[in-house]
Amino acid sequence: MSTAHHGTTGTAPDDPRLPDSDDTIVVFTDLNCSFAHVAVHRLHETRRRLGLEGRIWFDLRAFPLELFNREVNARPGVDSEISVLGAVEPDAGWRLWQGPDWTYPVTTLPPLEAVEAAKAQGWNASEQLDRALRRAFWAEGRCISLRHVILDVAHGTGAVDVDLLAAALDTGSARAAVMAQYEAARDDRVVCSPHVFLRDGTDSANPGIKAHWIGGDFGTGYPFIDEDRPEVYEELLTHAAKLAESATAGG
Repeated sequence: MSTAHHGTTGTAPDDPRLPDSDDTIVVFTDLNCSFAHVAVHRLHETRRRLGLEGRIWFDLRAFPLELFNREVNARPGVDSEISVLGAVEPDAGWRLWQGPDWTYPVTTLPPLEAVEAAKAQGWNASEQLDRALRRAFWAEGRCISLRHVILDVAHGTGAVDVDLLAAALDTGSARAAVMAQYEAARDDRVVCSPHVFLRDGTDSANPGIKAHWIGGDFGTGYPFIDEDRPEVYEELLTHAAKLAESATAGG
């Protein structure tokens, strides 16, 4: 897992991994990835602290682990990460799954599609839905695979038109975009969940965190954090703000 670096090899303005504008940060993630839960929390909190809300936006894109791995992100692996990542960023919201096994989310494709569909209502709607779905899964133990749960979570944000979102889910209007994001991420073009990209090609895979597994791989062992540099988030957001300012000044 790598930290931020500038000038990703082979990036071009039409690179499908990059944001469309300088004031936007692309974040490839899955909703049931603990490292992504940490990253998204830190992005939001750092943006708020730097006074960049309303100036820098997050384009949350799908990195569907179930498609890459051909199986759902296994609960034993997810459970093994909670105490470790929860200690890294406790305020993100964490709790071990309390419901019966058969209520555990079997897929994250529907909520990923919902996050994409909400972009039609603006960046804020999509950002708030994404963050609320993460909290619903990680902190509240809700089955975010289910349509009615997704819509209830959307209603709770106060930022999403639930009727419009329901129509988008029922017609599958965002499904092609989610699959296009998956295709853009394949063949290690996106390294992991989370992986952040800025307009100039700056990117950071699992920002600031280096980890390895002890006692076996995901689902058998548990992660050990070798390095945690949360200041990377300030570096990324500050750099994005400079890109946005330069674009405005030159526009």
